[in-house]
Amino acid sequence: MLDLQFFSSIHAQLGIMTWPLTLLSALTLMLIVERLLFMALNTKTHSKSLQKQIYTLSLTNDEELDRYVEIHQHEKSTLSQGLCMLISHRQFTKTLREEAVSIWLQKKRRQFTSGLKLLNIIGVLSPLIGLLGTVLGLIEMFKGLSATQGGISPAELADGLGLAMSTTAAGLLIALPAIASSQVFTLWADRTLTKIEYVLNHFNLHLAGVSFDESEMCRAKTTQCAPCANPVVPCPNVQDGAA
Repeated sequence: MLDLQFFSSIHAQLGIMTWPLTLLSALTLMLIVERLLFMALNTKTHSKSLQKQIYTLSLTNDEELDRYVEIHQHEKSTLSQGLCMLISHRQFTKTLREEAVSIWLQKKRRQFTSGLKLLNIIGVLSPLIGLLGTVLGLIEMFKGLSATQGGISPAELADGLGLAMSTTAAGLLIALPAIASSQVFTLWADRTLTKIEYVLNHFNLHLAGVSFDESEMCRAKTTQCAPCANPVVPCPNVQDGAA
């Protein structure tokens, strides 16, 4: 069973690779903790409530829109900041607002994926550094064995191999959490930013006069096929030949 004594024994056997692997492990831990804190602060976008709220705003009432921006522009919610940006640029054309949203989302993506490339690099480098330490340890072990007079016991050979393999184990122990956390944080960032982009695109269309309010669309569908007032003239929504 893995415990602190096991990890400390591996750390004591790293040899010349002690400092590089220790530095990579400390950097990995700091990046993971920082990303966890960032994720905890930005996980909830409140997209549903904000989407309902923006559809209640009167687009012709500049005073109401400016008051909404003044109230919500200092909020920590990423989606709320994006909505305030769109409202502030409501006088521009739809194309210009889309360009502004695209640039703003690129900036937010850099924030959401900060440090993840470094985690991937650590995940690639640490096993290679561990393997290099193993190869150097094997070279030193065979040099010592070649200078030994007499027979070599299996215990001495196993002890030397164990010391040499410790750096590979340490490199893999660093690489696994680095790569796994990088993939998880990337999936979370993509999911969150996609949700934010979805709401911003809807609101941008709403500013242009195109509404995608699902409740209103459903009501429109139910009234589309209302019975015709004149029974002599066939309903245009009913196909010919239908009883």
